[in-house]
Amino acid sequence: MARNVFFSFHYDNDVWRANVVRNSWVTKPNRASSGFMDSAEFEELKRKGEAAVRRWIDGQLLGTSVTVVLIGSETLQRPFVKYELQKSYERGNGIIGIYINEIKDNKSQTTDKCSIYGVELGKDANGNIVHFSSLNVYSWFGDNGYTNLGDWVETAAKAVGR
Repeated sequence: MARNVFFSFHYDNDVWRANVVRNSWVTKPNRASSGFMDSAEFEELKRKGEAAVRRWIDGQLLGTSVTVVLIGSETLQRPFVKYELQKSYERGNGIIGIYINEIKDNKSQTTDKCSIYGVELGKDANGNIVHFSSLNVYSWFGDNGYTNLGDWVETAAKAVGR
């Protein structure tokens, strides 16, 4: 089943790497494609302020069942990524992480791996804090993301009953 997926990543550092992952779906049958905002559009949105960015994120999350966090070197430290994760958790989206640090950017550079520890998503039904580190996290290259991304997304959706 095709899923509507929200991709979360650090735009400035990782848009090139994120597009490698996103574009891998284009070559697959039965995979819905949604667009990315280009750099100029994103910069314009940021100039409108934090509230405008949050409204845009909220709108992009509508109709999604899974959030895929594309993890570069600083991804989980970014305020908007944290907001996207918290909103995704509140919505009941399945959430997975994929390390993209080994994907080369437009300058043929890779990056360090970001720590997945210490990022809070929200509280579970028992009032316990849920951390990002408790989720499934994969490596784009090490776990063959090109082949397995669809299965990872499907597993995440089913895990939350979507």
